Amino acid sequence: MARVGVCERQTRETRVEVRWELDGSGVAEIATGIGFLDHMLDSLARHGRFDLRVQAQGDLHVDQHHTTEDVGICLGRALQQALGDRAGLCRFGHAIVPLDEALALVAVDLSGRGMAVVDVPFTGEHIGAFKAEMFAHLLESLAVEARISLHARLLDGKNDHHRAEATFKALARALDDATRLDPRIAGQVPSTKGTLQI
Repeated sequence: MARVGVCERQTRETRVEVRWELDGSGVAEIATGIGFLDHMLDSLARHGRFDLRVQAQGDLHVDQHHTTEDVGICLGRALQQALGDRAGLCRFGHAIVPLDEALALVAVDLSGRGMAVVDVPFTGEHIGAFKAEMFAHLLESLAVEARISLHARLLDGKNDHHRAEATFKALARALDDATRLDPRIAGQVPSTKGTLQI
């Protein structure tokens, strides 16, 4: 059975469509109107081996906030749907990923409870044309809507592009590990509670 999540969100500010297939091969079809965001989501798909389609149109003439936030919301909702009842999952994943001088750590728990702790500072206000302040907000929106615990921490790095990209690559690898099916538990929910649903 395919593990796929789909989210469509339309407001007066944005229109976003996301399709996230967990058991993919890293095929990415991304168009948000924000070049650096596209680059990060392409990295998420390729290094997590997810097939990911993200199409977004937003009020970029105002700023990037609404588009970035709604992309994060839709990513989270699609992931939540793709995870289903979370039975048989490895549940936890973590990765430490280098990119040149940058080093990032990400750990995730598909806990059914959405929260994020993001400690990834940047030296400038923008990464390319992307507003650096939106980076943490994107991850927070994804985590809350996906109902996962997400911790992201920069361990080293000077270049803001490298800092952000290393973090997204670590997120991809952590999610790849956490979303894998563990044949040893044969469809059981990996929780002493017996459920990972709210």
